Amino acid sequence: MANPSILILAGDGIGPEVMAEVKKVIRWLGDRRGIAFDLSEDLVGGCAFDAHGTPLTDATMARAQAVDAVLLGAVGGPRYDSLDFSVKPERGLLRLRKEMDLYANLRPAQCFDALADFSSLKRDVVAGLDIMIVRELTSGVYFGEPRGIFTEGNERVGINTQRYTEGEIARVARSAFELARKRAGKVCSMEKANVMESGVLWRQVVQEVHDREYPDVELSHMYADAGAMQLTRWPKQFDVIVTDNLFGDLLSDLAAMLTGSLGMLPSASLGAPMANGRPKALYEPVHGSAPDIAGQGKANPIACILSFAMALRYSFDLGDEAARVERAVEKVLADGLRTADLMGPDGGVPVSTSAMGDAILAAMDADL
Repeated sequence: MANPSILILAGDGIGPEVMAEVKKVIRWLGDRRGIAFDLSEDLVGGCAFDAHGTPLTDATMARAQAVDAVLLGAVGGPRYDSLDFSVKPERGLLRLRKEMDLYANLRPAQCFDALADFSSLKRDVVAGLDIMIVRELTSGVYFGEPRGIFTEGNERVGINTQRYTEGEIARVARSAFELARKRAGKVCSMEKANVMESGVLWRQVVQEVHDREYPDVELSHMYADAGAMQLTRWPKQFDVIVTDNLFGDLLSDLAAMLTGSLGMLPSASLGAPMANGRPKALYEPVHGSAPDIAGQGKANPIACILSFAMALRYSFDLGDEAARVERAVEKVLADGLRTADLMGPDGGVPVSTSAMGDAILAAMDADL
């Protein structure tokens, strides 16, 4: 049987640095656990534009379609801000999501006990937090037509269109309900049905899918702005949150800061099953390319490593190995190891990007 295949797109800024630590974990799995992957690497984002004049070549897109999973580091940086919108680094990532039809973006927000004091909220509000935001990723206002900047009369007008079909809503709702069945059995759907017709349809379709297919899961509905307020008031009331592309972008970043650092949060973007039964998938840290610290050994690799742990769980059915990685991360944090973004009220032992990766491997060795 062929080894599972992974395409690594390290990207820009700190992307290559944090991805280097993921590759250490992949090698560890081969050396210590006999779990081998067929790895290939390519360019995406600004580095692809520098090399090819486009943030994602057709050849790279074809490679992404052919592998079992894509691991992405980060894209973008201020040196590309003046580029035309059509070739900005972020367009490469959006193309991957769209053409791979990665409609369900899973963004866990978990607060490790060692970092509970890093949140801007009180410890008792965030300690033990473990929620999952399921964001619809390939439709909505980021992709709707018409869009653009137009001239009407003597002034410019910017237009973006919020558009959802019944099928697009139903499939991401199913993803949320399936996840909830494996967790605490609760889904909260968030939209703006009070002012947006797309929100009315969203609420109707989520309710219909629930009633027809998932009556065993507890379902509630909440306006997205109220959801933002409740996430900062008492986030542990939630288990799985399902929402659209725009609100999911905002709410997941809000939830990220509940955990203490954006550098801690992974994500998975999943699509329909391929011929081998695995979903098309792309895994990436939630953080950006952080060009201000690139090349300085200050980046936190944990979000990228945890993104790979999500790949082990959702793409390769290696839940035990995923849990091993997650336990190792929890152990090094409990031991006080801190990259620059985690140096805070409890002090801690400052470590570089590579030293954090090495410490995680040592914790995995101790867990054998």
